[in-house]
Amino acid sequence: MLTDPLFYLAAIPAVILLGLAKGGFAGIGMLGVPLMALVISPVQAAAILLPILMVQDIVSVWAFRRERNDRVLAQMLPGAALGIAAGYALAAYVSVAMVELAVGVITLVFAVQRMRAAHDAPAAVSQTWAGAAMGAASGFTSQIAHAGAPPFQMHVIPMRLDRDTFIGTSAIFFAVVNWMKVPAYAALGQFTPGNLRAAAVLMPLAIASTWAGVWLVRRVNPASFYRIIHILMIVVGAKLVWDGAAAL
Repeated sequence: MLTDPLFYLAAIPAVILLGLAKGGFAGIGMLGVPLMALVISPVQAAAILLPILMVQDIVSVWAFRRERNDRVLAQMLPGAALGIAAGYALAAYVSVAMVELAVGVITLVFAVQRMRAAHDAPAAVSQTWAGAAMGAASGFTSQIAHAGAPPFQMHVIPMRLDRDTFIGTSAIFFAVVNWMKVPAYAALGQFTPGNLRAAAVLMPLAIASTWAGVWLVRRVNPASFYRIIHILMIVVGAKLVWDGAAAL
């Protein structure tokens, strides 16, 4: 794998997309695993990318460490833990394709609705029960189909947090979620020496692309930031619908 040019043709753009996502362009990183799955199995791709994501999390959390919404994190993280546990326990019984299709359709509807109403709708208040439920949905879809971003965004975007608070809250949430997923991947025997070596080779690019994402997102007009996120949600939602429908 480490000497296969096809592996790098898929892995390099995948890692760059993940870096840009961790830098602030939330959602686009979900295209990373499907890209690598063109040349290796999706499970192996996810296992290689998880250590990379965890290092990228360190960069994004450090870059936005002063901007976060503690109320959102307190509401969503306990639910995420339950969702991850449920995803691991039910992995043998839940179709990844159905999860992708359902999340994709909901994401598309939400993104289109928000783009139409973004300027008129008042900022939503974070409700404890909704935060716990969407945290669980994010943890579950992250464990089952590596699609944790849409549920998180569907809960947080209506609050209309400022750009850096949204990014910082997202960075901390998914940094914790990724650590929660480590025992499941270890139990599945996915942290093999080969997978870890592949992750180590890609790590410098992962760190550089994350800093590039931070640099770029801070130069985006805050008024345009959510419009970009909505567009990325439509792209990701369409990709999930395509993948889910194709696999059924």
